[in-house]
Amino acid sequence: MTTTNPLAPPQDARTAPVIVGPWPSYASFADLPERERWKMYSGAKAHRELLEQAGFVMSETYDDFVRRVTRELNV
Repeated sequence: MTTTNPLAPPQDARTAPVIVGPWPSYASFADLPERERWKMYSGAKAHRELLEQAGFVMSETYDDFVRRVTRELNV
């Protein structure tokens, strides 16, 4: 098992691990009350930020990520 140091500086995008998916779908949460869907959206953004801070590079752009999650959560 590889342990990632959360205090390590971000890696150069050319050498960083790239996460290509499959992306988690938030569509199953679309029937939750609006307040709960906003919490899920906030959590999704926080999770992505933590991965990026750990040096991971996402193949899905941030704008595409936001569009997809807001569409899936209907927020």
